[in-house]
Amino acid sequence: MDKYDLMKELFENNANPENAIAMSKYIKNKFVFYGIPSPERKELYKEFIKSEKKGKTIDWDFLDKCYEDEHRELQYLVYDYLIAVKKHLTFEDIEKIKSYITARSWWDTIDFLCKVIGDIGLRDNRVGKIMIEWSESDNIWLKRTAIQHQLAYKEKTDTELLSKIILNCLGTDEFFINKAIGWALREYSKTAPAWVKSFIERNKSALSSLSLKEASKYI
Repeated sequence: MDKYDLMKELFENNANPENAIAMSKYIKNKFVFYGIPSPERKELYKEFIKSEKKGKTIDWDFLDKCYEDEHRELQYLVYDYLIAVKKHLTFEDIEKIKSYITARSWWDTIDFLCKVIGDIGLRDNRVGKIMIEWSESDNIWLKRTAIQHQLAYKEKTDTELLSKIILNCLGTDEFFINKAIGWALREYSKTAPAWVKSFIERNKSALSSLSLKEASKYI
């Protein structure tokens, strides 16, 4: 039995149909769940992830199989796996991660995968150019990833890059884009409130009401 089949069996043996209905409803019934809450799910494959991390290689075939599965917990496993092996991820892996961002897309996976991209960006400044390209994409999830990839950077935030990305994403009524813009500015305001305040003042007429509300929360 290969890794994917082992994980499938593990999830099936711990499925909770009642939870599955509620979890699917939470994300507007877009995906099927086994019904395993996050803490329990992570505990189930903790030893597996630990073992994979020791291998110092990334089993993309296994991750592809997980991402192709209809059950959402398998996509969450992909994220936890990538975070565990993040120091082995390189700029060249971004195309593969992009394939996950653009497949079975919804905020719950995007808001995890953008952290994976962000970690690569801290180690390779070529990521910034890719994020500019994604911010100009017609795909809202690539845009959202670009906007949010620096969320955890704090004082390491590239403000010129953040500004360019946000400006490329203005002028839309897309909730997930406007929310992301506000979220990115709000997070950075914890580190540099004066910069965020100045950015808002310069672009107030172009920012959506949702973005302004989120961005202004702490300033």
